[in-house]
Amino acid sequence: MHAVSDDAPLLHDLMPWSVRPLRIGRGWPMAPEPACLRARWTLLTTAPDDTTRTALLHPTRARGPHTPVAQLPGHHTPTTAIAREDGRCPEPVRIQHGPFDQQWLIPDHRLIDVARPELWRIADDRQVFAIEQSPLPDTEEAAVTFCALLPDGRSPAGKPALIRPLYRRPGGRDPNLAPGLTPWLASRLGTDLTAEDMLAWIAAVARPGHRGCAVPLPRTPEQWHEGTALGRKSLWLHTRGTRYADPAQGRDTGLLRPPGGSRPYVRAPLPARPQPDDLRYDPQERALWIGTGQVAPVAPEAWEATAGGVRVLEAWYGRRVAPGEPGSLEALRPAAWTRATTSELLELISVLTLLAQLREELRDFAARLAAAGVDRTGTAGAVTLRSAGILPVPAARRRPASVLEHHEEGPDGQFALL
Repeated sequence: MHAVSDDAPLLHDLMPWSVRPLRIGRGWPMAPEPACLRARWTLLTTAPDDTTRTALLHPTRARGPHTPVAQLPGHHTPTTAIAREDGRCPEPVRIQHGPFDQQWLIPDHRLIDVARPELWRIADDRQVFAIEQSPLPDTEEAAVTFCALLPDGRSPAGKPALIRPLYRRPGGRDPNLAPGLTPWLASRLGTDLTAEDMLAWIAAVARPGHRGCAVPLPRTPEQWHEGTALGRKSLWLHTRGTRYADPAQGRDTGLLRPPGGSRPYVRAPLPARPQPDDLRYDPQERALWIGTGQVAPVAPEAWEATAGGVRVLEAWYGRRVAPGEPGSLEALRPAAWTRATTSELLELISVLTLLAQLREELRDFAARLAAAGVDRTGTAGAVTLRSAGILPVPAARRRPASVLEHHEEGPDGQFALL
């Protein structure tokens, strides 16, 4: 991995508004499938007495059976105390758990210690979230990952990250970029560019630096066009084909297929109820085994891919088969391994395989940028941005925008005034 100089601007300044991770506070409101969450909810709300319900809830200092809370933005759930709840389970929503897993969450503020409502208000079909990871030594993990779903902002090992939304308001409005950055860069490069283009450049070149995640800026239009092309492909992969799709460039919406010969298939049927120790990898066969079931080919780079120092495929599998603590709601697990679970596994292997192939192109691009002096003190660094008045970023840009465009119900039916 190529180091960058102290003069390269920081992601902290280029995308100034960041949000700390969600803190759910209990494991049971999140699961690999929604049916499991509905069953857990039913078990909680039909508990025979208050003592049993409280124990199942798993109370914390932030959330207990009588804690008053407001609704989550965009989700019309009751705001009465959970101790008095007897209705249906709120419709589970898909969220991003760590860089590569997608889980289901009950979107009920009464169950989530720190939900970060400012993120829920802006999570829509235009949004992309950049997740700035804490750097780990001796790994090839990316400094920044991306997702289209609302992220919990934690690695599989539980390490926190910083969540940087591309947009500060719903509907793709008010880019979370340093004011004046895009017109200044467009003028220098002699080309039109958008907030989406800027995020693509960040996806291509962001690197761990001495003071944080650094983003060297291009000096030539050629560098810009090559970097953003690579970044768009990276963003398309990270968002599972839901953003930055362009069929003319081989990026179909929601369709991630490695080239023939590296596309994974189920070669032997997977067991209906796999056990935690059933997962193994055979590098000679390039095969992933789950009990007597086999998926192949699986590239060694996909098997070895880590997030937060934990193997992605092992963590993903563990979330789906590990038994919960006896007597807890987490002990109520998915009934069986389904066809949908297999499809998710094949998609994840495809994403990891394609990202590993793209990593070689990104590494080569970074080497050529370094050889061209882009990452050294020069005419496109933090000093130049300060001279242009782009840095320092106004303090207000590091805070969330006011986006309340409708009533949000507060505790016990009161309306929040923001």
